[in-house]
Amino acid sequence: MATTYLDYNATTPLDAGVREAMLPFLGEIWGNPSSVHHVGRKARALLDDLRDRFSIVFKCKPSEIVFTSGGTEANNLAVFGTARMLKDKGRHLITSQIEHHAVLHCFDYLKAKEGFEVDRLPVDSAGRIDPNDLKSTLREDTVLVSLMAANNETGTIQPVEEFGSICREHGVLFHTDAIQWFGKQPFAEIDQFNADLVSICGHKFHGPRGAGALFVRSPLLPDPILFGGAHENERRAGTENLSSIAGLAEALERFVRAPVFERPELGNLTEKLIDRSKAIEGLTFRGDREKRLSNTSAFTVTGCDSIALLAGLDIEGICASSGSACSAGSIEPSHVMRAMGVSAEESNALLRFSFGRENCETDLDHLLEKLPEVIERVRNH
Repeated sequence: MATTYLDYNATTPLDAGVREAMLPFLGEIWGNPSSVHHVGRKARALLDDLRDRFSIVFKCKPSEIVFTSGGTEANNLAVFGTARMLKDKGRHLITSQIEHHAVLHCFDYLKAKEGFEVDRLPVDSAGRIDPNDLKSTLREDTVLVSLMAANNETGTIQPVEEFGSICREHGVLFHTDAIQWFGKQPFAEIDQFNADLVSICGHKFHGPRGAGALFVRSPLLPDPILFGGAHENERRAGTENLSSIAGLAEALERFVRAPVFERPELGNLTEKLIDRSKAIEGLTFRGDREKRLSNTSAFTVTGCDSIALLAGLDIEGICASSGSACSAGSIEPSHVMRAMGVSAEESNALLRFSFGRENCETDLDHLLEKLPEVIERVRNH
């Protein structure tokens, strides 16, 4: 049975050219970049080259790039590191109700364990955050705002540049989780986000898993969350994973400046899916029809649950998601759907389809043929 993979927001296959760029770092280039001998110095020189390549795409200083183990660590460093760095200035933090748990759980911890106050901004029925809500929630003691650029479950795009402008006007640091943005939306330079900190993750655009980065606008020095060495300019301890960094830099150059997902074909596939889904009883589109990642569409299904639906689709060879892949197997209703005003029952029956460069019309036809059958089986089980 052929596989119809419609879960590109969860992860993407490693690009062959990216894999090729990583191979030298899995063989002849094996030194520790912190070692003083010639094997280590060679590794250090190549690490510096990779950071330079990264900064050229971002149009920032090489020193403003902190390589991490992925998006979760980048988000954790941004939130924990900045909040703790500024705790003597203020302990009020702002985020939204629809952030990825790699952000939300950081704020939960800071509130429960370290004496911070946290406000979570609401969203409308399409999953959009109102900039006016941000303005009205800012306080004199607000030190950090963290709002995502595009939602991983619905694909809804946020007015992130406006958020950044508001924060800058009020002298508040702004972080954006742009992990789903890169490779899907037009990118010119890191300054387009108006953010002080920006998270990125390689495996969302055909780079390797375990490779991410945090842009940290100079001269910020967030408190480290990992200790044990002076790596990454004393911001992230741990021997650098050169092969993954090489893959991340290669994928960034190949697939971000000219977004690998931003193609008319992907937009056409999702638009056809949304239009034709109206004929399927109990299937409801969730999100913003216009301001949405072109490859992403989310639905809730009346009288079903996500786990059963995903299992049924998998039997038919169709790979989809109930939202964040990091929450796979969770029986909790989608917090994103709940924030959008969807009932708890329907929030527990979320399906996300995210198309990629390998998909075609045949994949859509296969989905539309099998989806009604799966829904009927689950309802009647």
